[in-house]
Amino acid sequence: MTRTLRNSLLAASALIGFAAPAAYAETFALVQINQQALFFNQMNEGAQAKADELGDELVIFNANNDPAEQNSAIETYIQQGVDGIAVVAIDVNGIMPAVQQAVDAGIPVVAIDAVLPEGPHAAQVGVDNAEAGAMMGNYFVEYMNSEMGGSAKVGVVGALNSSIQNIRQDGFVDVVSGADGVEMAVVVDGQNVQDLALSAAENLITANPDLDAIYATGEPALLGAVAAVESQGKQDSIKVFGWDLTQQAINGIDAGYVQAVIQQDPAQMGSTAIDILNNLSEGGSTEANVAVPVTIVTSDNVDDFRSIFE
Repeated sequence: MTRTLRNSLLAASALIGFAAPAAYAETFALVQINQQALFFNQMNEGAQAKADELGDELVIFNANNDPAEQNSAIETYIQQGVDGIAVVAIDVNGIMPAVQQAVDAGIPVVAIDAVLPEGPHAAQVGVDNAEAGAMMGNYFVEYMNSEMGGSAKVGVVGALNSSIQNIRQDGFVDVVSGADGVEMAVVVDGQNVQDLALSAAENLITANPDLDAIYATGEPALLGAVAAVESQGKQDSIKVFGWDLTQQAINGIDAGYVQAVIQQDPAQMGSTAIDILNNLSEGGSTEANVAVPVTIVTSDNVDDFRSIFE
């Protein structure tokens, strides 16, 4: 990008309240879902650390769970002329016209975590959410058979507005619903907001006094489920399985009622996305799908993760 174009866009960006790209440096934008969840903040930190390491500039937009705001942000960053965009999509289909506009403007796009449909983006960085959900489903069935007498009633705290959490939900449910001894309770919608997930989980427990287990599809859902189990005094009767460690989840593991948590590496996701954009800006290439592995965290290995939350 020319200095003249950059300088003209700096003033325009200040007028609409966006963080403006710094002059004369490769500038990348990260279009984020929210900045309430620790998961997304860790992703931001990983992206920022990689940008600093490479000498690049990074601007981060917080959509505050609004897909329309993500689309507007991408359009603004196109006008600003950033050198690459990473996006954690809320609406994976609704984001595609904006992604196409960016690529048409010569700006590469890397998707993180949420899986975009086939399109012009350069790479998809994240985990195989369906496979990881199935992994947890298999873990649950094995645990049920060994520790719960071979039968259990399980409910789900999901986020039906999140395509990626719906994939995680389906991966888990497809496994456990076909297993002998499993009774499925309802799926409740926490909408990817902790307070709403808490209310949904409390309703799930109240409506199912014989509930044995909860599967939570993301960090807000897991936090809500943990808080609901505690508020209802069900630590001795309900086991919690879910996604994305927090200190509260670790406390639950230590107390024995949180049994297993799928831990992603959001910092590595953010770092990898910026590394790809930097490589593309220098004329390099990338694989279309870049996998970041997950770990199922239990009491056996939780000590390896405590330092993250200190």
